[in-house]
Amino acid sequence: MNYLWAFLIGGALCAVGQVLISYTKLTPARILVIYVVAGVVLGAFGLYRPLIDLAGAGASVPLTGFGNLLAEGVREAVDTKGLVGVLTGGLGAAAAGITAAIFFGLLAGLCFKSKEK
Repeated sequence: MNYLWAFLIGGALCAVGQVLISYTKLTPARILVIYVVAGVVLGAFGLYRPLIDLAGAGASVPLTGFGNLLAEGVREAVDTKGLVGVLTGGLGAAAAGITAAIFFGLLAGLCFKSKEK
């Protein structure tokens, strides 16, 4: 049942993004920003955690999950470090994912050569 919920929630998030791309004049970059901000807002109000508990990776892997991770990181850092946590919490919480993205991007760049069209 966990896999079904992950597929349905993750698929719904992707479907909404595709509808926005197909039927609006929003660029993909703006849609990505909307998804991250939506994750931050839902996480700040405590509405995203139940979705993650229900769907697991279907909710935590998309960009809304990244926004939620930033919000949770800031919340925890503010509780422990005070006002400085506003500046450091988001990056501290997302450091492992950002590092992995940079490392695997570099690895892919070293293993493959780009070609002109």
